[in-house]
Amino acid sequence: MTDSATHRRPDLAVLVSELGKGGMGKMRIQLINALVARGLTVDLLFAKELSEYSTADLDPRVRVVRLRTTNALTGVPQLAAYLRRSRPTALLTQRIRVNILAHRARAVARVPVRVYATINTHVSRALENRSERERRARLGKIRRYFPRNDGLIGVSRGVADDFADLLGWPRESIDVAPNPVIKPELDELAAAPVDHPWFQPGEPPVVLGVGRLTTQKYFPDLIRAFARLRERHEARLVILGKGPRRDEIEAAARDAGIEADFDLPGFVANPYAYMARSRMFVLSSGWEGSPNVLVEAMAVGTAVVATDCPSGPREILEGGRLAPLVPVGDPEALAEAMERVWNDPPDPEVLRASARERYSPDRSAEAFMRAMGLAG
Repeated sequence: MTDSATHRRPDLAVLVSELGKGGMGKMRIQLINALVARGLTVDLLFAKELSEYSTADLDPRVRVVRLRTTNALTGVPQLAAYLRRSRPTALLTQRIRVNILAHRARAVARVPVRVYATINTHVSRALENRSERERRARLGKIRRYFPRNDGLIGVSRGVADDFADLLGWPRESIDVAPNPVIKPELDELAAAPVDHPWFQPGEPPVVLGVGRLTTQKYFPDLIRAFARLRERHEARLVILGKGPRRDEIEAAARDAGIEADFDLPGFVANPYAYMARSRMFVLSSGWEGSPNVLVEAMAVGTAVVATDCPSGPREILEGGRLAPLVPVGDPEALAEAMERVWNDPPDPEVLRASARERYSPDRSAEAFMRAMGLAG
């Protein structure tokens, strides 16, 4: 539905620059659908549809408003006009630039819309990967604009703790709401056939990684750990995803001597079927916010191993009770944990129950509504 199709005052407007690369776009769509299912009227505002997740997955009751741009300066007139016309009760943003745009547009529109921002990653760790100039600029924008929000929502306790410490804010000033990871059709998707020869009956077991091919995911560490595991077991390694570090990851596989047992199929629309047929899922990241793929693998009953990166895995795996947590950047420790899980996998029903109970869309929607003052 487009902006011109209907006019009504929405409870919530969700503003994003695009639907997002990686899992962020998927989580936004699933959250919006869950909020609509709980009775909210929701508008989705964005300028670009660059990710693999499209508005076709949205509940048809959601009004989609296409913006010309979400530039923090040139996007102000159009967003301010939307705010004056539609007057949503609340506006939910993500990313620094988009949050700045929201505050500037609200000031121009002079309407009493409440603005909220989500914190989706471990900000201090992510800033370490930036130049000193970029770090100063980003921190300056955060310190100038984020206090203007009516509320902040972290996707994990670790994310909220880090953001509060980074800015010297009271921890209780940041709410926590889990991502709505568990799709209603998860079981159906997990049971779907996989069009890849390595996932057919009779083939060697597969170790799976999933994520954008970026520095953050530390996939070369996973490759080195897998090479050690393969010395003792017949196995193959598949990493699903696309991104700028593909050549580097392929070189790491060549260096480790595992090319014959390694594949990078790219992005797949249904990773759940791959997860359900894998011997093990491994998260090797250097940092996260709340890694959705780890929850998804658990939800289909697949054994998992994860780095104890900031933040999310420790919360998801209940401090290591559900599965091993290993230090970041230690392929040897990762290989040892993979060996333990290979030989003694956890109870799949325990993993399923934990993931599905804590990361359901309904639970996520309830927490977001409470944080934004939209609960009935």
